[in-house]
Amino acid sequence: MTTDLQLPDAVSNLTPFQALMIPVALIGAVFLSLGAQFQSRGVQRVEARLGRQSKGLSVRHVVGLLSSGSWVLGTLMLGIAVVLQLVSITFAPLIVVQPLGAVALVITTWFSSRSSGVPLGRRARRAVWTCIIGVAIFVGIAAFVGHESAITRQQLVTVLVILAVVLVLVLVSFRLVAKHKSALYYIVGAGVLYGFVATLAKVVLNRFVNGTFDWLTVLAIVGVVVAASLGGYFVQNAYSSGSADLVIAGLTVIDPIVAVGIGVIVLDEASGAPWGAVAGFVVAAGIAITGVFLLAKHHPQTRA
Repeated sequence: MTTDLQLPDAVSNLTPFQALMIPVALIGAVFLSLGAQFQSRGVQRVEARLGRQSKGLSVRHVVGLLSSGSWVLGTLMLGIAVVLQLVSITFAPLIVVQPLGAVALVITTWFSSRSSGVPLGRRARRAVWTCIIGVAIFVGIAAFVGHESAITRQQLVTVLVILAVVLVLVLVSFRLVAKHKSALYYIVGAGVLYGFVATLAKVVLNRFVNGTFDWLTVLAIVGVVVAASLGGYFVQNAYSSGSADLVIAGLTVIDPIVAVGIGVIVLDEASGAPWGAVAGFVVAAGIAITGVFLLAKHHPQTRA
């Protein structure tokens, strides 16, 4: 099958410039952490002023966020984090730099505990490390067996179709689950959506770089905008019903697992990998997601 997009070489053959994208991604993780803290603080203040909603943030609450200094500052920091992430995934393999956002979980957890004066406790700290260990194992396997190859039109269409199905499922489930104010629901939804955002953003940026802009690229851009907008709304609702470090835990675990999963299953970035590696992917993902659920259960704010 002919291809229309040339991507970088295998992960094991990182150039010095591609390796430079690793610290770029780590700096982005710092801004992600700080931005999450300030946005969470802004949401809490707006709800204290306007009252909490039983079924998601209302239009009045969303407008109120624009007048919150903390929320605006957090949004600017997240904007910087997104720019740095886009730079890193443009010039380096997605499976190497995307999961580095897990560093934000450690920073956010420490910052949240220090600012609130409430220690996490042994079980919550263990949950944080469970998330990080799971992601680290997942990335480690991907770095050894993963490789980037040319992306075909059919593969891009497949990603867009899967995203359309996910959007329908998210919108339908929102009407059924949102009234319960479940932080995990919003976190999982946002993580899945942002996983597609990262994948499609990399494809779009590489199509620009390689001069292969076409109508499929336009659809991919629309998909990025829709998924990012809905994911952003889910994140704000997650701040309303959960802690900032719980939100970051979900995003830095689920987002890269979805993004790398698409790369492995749809884009054939792990074609030829042994069955042991595939089993390792499943086990590592299970460990990381278990950490998210444990943090939701044992986090001081959740217990309160």
